[in-house]
Amino acid sequence: MKKSYDVVIIGGGIIGCSVAFELAKRGRKDVLVVEQEYLTSGATGRCGAGIRQQWGSMLNATLALESTHVFENLEEYTGYDGDCGLNQGGYLLIAYTEKEWEQFQKNLEIQHQVGINSHAVPLDCIKEIVPHINTDGIQGACFCASDGHADPFHCTYAYAKGAQGMGVEIVTYTKVTGLKVENGRIRGVATTRGDIEAKVVINATGGHAAQMAMLAGDELPIFPERHQILITEPVAHIMNPMVMSFHRHFYVQQTPHGSVIMGMGDPNEPVSLNTKASWQYLEHNAWVVTQTLPAFRNLRVVRQWAGHYDMSPDRNPIINEAKSAEGFITIAGFSGHGFMVAPRTAILVSNYLTGQQDSLDISRFSVERYKTGELLLEPSVV
Repeated sequence: MKKSYDVVIIGGGIIGCSVAFELAKRGRKDVLVVEQEYLTSGATGRCGAGIRQQWGSMLNATLALESTHVFENLEEYTGYDGDCGLNQGGYLLIAYTEKEWEQFQKNLEIQHQVGINSHAVPLDCIKEIVPHINTDGIQGACFCASDGHADPFHCTYAYAKGAQGMGVEIVTYTKVTGLKVENGRIRGVATTRGDIEAKVVINATGGHAAQMAMLAGDELPIFPERHQILITEPVAHIMNPMVMSFHRHFYVQQTPHGSVIMGMGDPNEPVSLNTKASWQYLEHNAWVVTQTLPAFRNLRVVRQWAGHYDMSPDRNPIINEAKSAEGFITIAGFSGHGFMVAPRTAILVSNYLTGQQDSLDISRFSVERYKTGELLLEPSVV
């Protein structure tokens, strides 16, 4: 580790590593990634790893579609010799209320405008996609065959190794303890291994992003929210797509080797950095999910865990350069969909930092939108 770099990225999840890779790809290779534990030790390694294109806003649909194209060729794109585990079994989104079903029709119009091959599924055809589903109370569903999931560890390692191959340095078990700001500009970071000078510092710390930004005098409306997941024993394969309900706040997928992963959001979850799993979650999740998928009723749970969503007021990412510290850029606030849009987000940020044109306007993600009222509202978040 040197004493000075062009760019320091704080956070070794998929956002930090993908930005490092894209910067190096554009010739900006004097980059250091600093991670306080191991790569993927934060939200990335604890996420459900879904890759969904069925969104309700043009912006998210575009980010997801273009990110999916990268995921489909990530090994070749990064030069990775491992398997990133992409499994495109589709996403089946189910609507339990008439209002939700009406919203799904609006979402489909947006998705089709950007070229996403999603479609409505009539009630009597849902079991053709998921034979064991209980359709009682379901108004309808939507399906996209190219949605799916991937291995968040291998995807992150692919970006990290690709970046290192182009000269990027990555240090783990090194904590950033302070930010060096002089005359309204970022000058570097203080770490447990010494001070490092930098012209640009990128804050990719997820649920910790607001705390990190405060060290540069930048107040951001990002807060951590615990989300819990469980995984079962492997059983015979009976379900290909991810099944998701926004109304009941759950998602369920069966992995290729047979284990079933279930996650659920809690609208009453308090703001905290708590990563402890609870028996209340296990009990409630099992009850809710088995109402829709009773075939999973007798599955044995192997383990459960918790991670953080880095939430923002409009449930969309904040990409913001601090007014108090020019060169200090936060990329956070993804509200649970950071993994699936990381590839395109990294391209957007790297194009901005290297002065290259991009079809998306990065200023739309600025924190200023909360002052102007130009929010990036998204109706389809678990």
